[in-house]
Amino acid sequence: MQDNDLVRFSIAVPAGLLRQFDEQIERTRGDRNRSEAVRDLIRSSIVREKLRTPEEEVIGSLTMIYDHHAGDLTRRLDDIQHDYTDEIVSTLHVHLDHHNCLEILALRGTGERVYELADRLLALKGVSHGELTCAATEGSLGL
Repeated sequence: MQDNDLVRFSIAVPAGLLRQFDEQIERTRGDRNRSEAVRDLIRSSIVREKLRTPEEEVIGSLTMIYDHHAGDLTRRLDDIQHDYTDEIVSTLHVHLDHHNCLEILALRGTGERVYELADRLLALKGVSHGELTCAATEGSLGL
């Protein structure tokens, strides 16, 4: 069997879950079918796992919402970010209201450093929400 050969397999899922999945495919993927959607999910899962590999080169964005009045949070955020100047490509800071800020960091570097940075920032008291979204740099995953 070659890597590009198609292989049929079956899975069992609750009817309601399959109905929701089919509706999502119709709504978001247009003319793609269920097999294409499952292949996309498998690829996405493999990519997510590989991105956690310490030496893998990744690009990504870290989105955080925080209360800038919380203790010395702003100083601690800045201190940590200054430790990762090679990984932080750009930042966007938005004042949402009198207390809350939205900050988005564009990141590039090894998975180890990018995930380490995100973990350190998101663990700070006063950060109410945050999410790191990563992708591999072109050609690094070989999918």
